[in-house]
Amino acid sequence: MESNELYPIFLKVSNLQTLIVGGGHVALEKLAFLLKSSPNAQVKMVSPMFRGDTIALAKKFKVEMIKDSYHYKYLKGQHMVVATTDDVTINELIYKDCRERNILVNVADNPPFCDFYMGGIVTKGNVKVAISTNGKSPTTAKRLRQFFEDVIPENIDDLVKNLNEYRKTIKGDFEEKVETLNEFTKGLVTKKQNDED
Repeated sequence: MESNELYPIFLKVSNLQTLIVGGGHVALEKLAFLLKSSPNAQVKMVSPMFRGDTIALAKKFKVEMIKDSYHYKYLKGQHMVVATTDDVTINELIYKDCRERNILVNVADNPPFCDFYMGGIVTKGNVKVAISTNGKSPTTAKRLRQFFEDVIPENIDDLVKNLNEYRKTIKGDFEEKVETLNEFTKGLVTKKQNDED
């Protein structure tokens, strides 16, 4: 069976520079997805044209918009790039230019030209779950996101905050604290399993 070898990380995109190349439907989808998860993301967009919906969203979140065709000069200072143009040649050039500069790049709907994928995300307060299908099925990721939104309780953030406060009161070294928290939270999983039996 094929396995997913992606390494999941959570990026502080408010500290990183992200460039979206394109101004059409896919660009809007990627921008909306990024800003929904990270409203303080530092985003710049470059495209010869932008849809009205994209302009409205960009203005709301203070996204810099540059009306121009893609040029590698726009990669300067960027940490991540999302290519969403409808020109395969331009998207592949963006990928090549990013790889030469060690910039993470995602070419929309073209998994071989992606260093990362923008998977399904569920957020409940401080709890965030990311879902990946290894670029194989965004629809499955969407359905799994809907499932987890229903399954994860709304008050999960209260639990996280309470555990954080409890963690501050635990004595001992790092390993002792981890062991205490593991023992304390073991009941969360056991209770759920028992409820299902």
